[in-house]
Amino acid sequence: MPYRILLFAVAKQRAGRDWIEVELPAGGTVRDLREALARQVPPLAELLPHVRIAVNSEYATDATPLGPASEIALIPPVSGG
Repeated sequence: MPYRILLFAVAKQRAGRDWIEVELPAGGTVRDLREALARQVPPLAELLPHVRIAVNSEYATDATPLGPASEIALIPPVSGG
């Protein structure tokens, strides 16, 4: 099942685009998504343990299941002051 992942800040810079489409089996979770992103977009691999993933506008845990119409966003840590 294809999922469109929205990218922001440094994740967008590393991937070189605003979004990525990732194919996951039905019943996939956020953890499965992290693993697929690391394989599909190696420049994101180092960043993935530190990003928050939002599913349907709410922060998700790695155990959160992804539904067919899930809106998914990768939210990198923010720094500055």
